[in-house]
Amino acid sequence: MTGSLPSGLRWQGHGRDVPVTLVAPGLGATPGEARIPASGLSGTRVVVTFPSHGDAADAPAGYWTYRTISADLERVADEVDATRAVGVSMGAGGLTALLTRRPDRFDRIALLLPAALDKPRATPAMWAFEQLADAVEAGDVDGLRRLVAAEVPDGVAVGEHISSRVDALLRLGGALRTLPEQVPTNDAALLRNVGASVLVIGAVGDPLHPEQVARDVAAALPNGRLELIDSPAPLLTHRREVRSLLVDFFAG
Repeated sequence: MTGSLPSGLRWQGHGRDVPVTLVAPGLGATPGEARIPASGLSGTRVVVTFPSHGDAADAPAGYWTYRTISADLERVADEVDATRAVGVSMGAGGLTALLTRRPDRFDRIALLLPAALDKPRATPAMWAFEQLADAVEAGDVDGLRRLVAAEVPDGVAVGEHISSRVDALLRLGGALRTLPEQVPTNDAALLRNVGASVLVIGAVGDPLHPEQVARDVAAALPNGRLELIDSPAPLLTHRREVRSLLVDFFAG
């Protein structure tokens, strides 16, 4: 199962049969990172590759808004008959925006590391994005590498993660400038119409994905369940725990 949209977004199916789970990764996710949340889930996992990521075409002008991202995710979900969804960071924001318009679209949803809800990002996050954007626009690969490496907790072996993420971010200068100014919704009360069970996994100590945002997202959902992981980078440091949470949640 493969497909693409006019925006350049592509998707790839893994596994077979039902249920079908849509997997929407974060900004700058490498193909390997994008598949991590789908590992171990039953049925078919449809992993999205956003424009300007992996082998997808560059994003068209004006693409990087949650409104546009959510519309693309909606089109893919409808095309593949997805009944479940997992979103990470930007992908979580896109799914959140989609749920404000179609609250009954999915049976179960997991939102990992949500970065924003209905309020602009705090100063530390904005500053971090500005530094990344400055390095990309200046072609400062060494500076970008230092910034990415600083996101990795000490003592965590990440292999080629830093090099792969740097390569991915070099195509995303426009997104790094514009997306941090966006919010998934201007009215979090719209999420009160979501009847599905939603698992929200937040990080502790990550300025790009504040713990309070995860709390706010879970609180805005009638059937939201919050799980906080004591790490600024749980997808690196607590991968097994995250996988276990997702597998158990979607098996329920």
